[in-house]
Amino acid sequence: MSVKDSSGTELNNGDSVKVIKDLKVKGSSTTLKRGTVYKNIRLTSKDEEVECGKGKGTIVLKTCFLQKA
Repeated sequence: MSVKDSSGTELNNGDSVKVIKDLKVKGSSTTLKRGTVYKNIRLTSKDEEVECGKGKGTIVLKTCFLQKA
């Protein structure tokens, strides 16, 4: 399984990614700002999604809105 970011670069566990577009978080009033960097991502069973740690919680982001940092 090959997981790729928006520009086609392959992503691996532990990589850092940057958000390329402002995103509203479903079920919350929070907005993820463009340019936010998430470190130590984890790949999921779906090749279009990755898990990122955010504070005490975990957030799942689609790879089409991410760029490898």
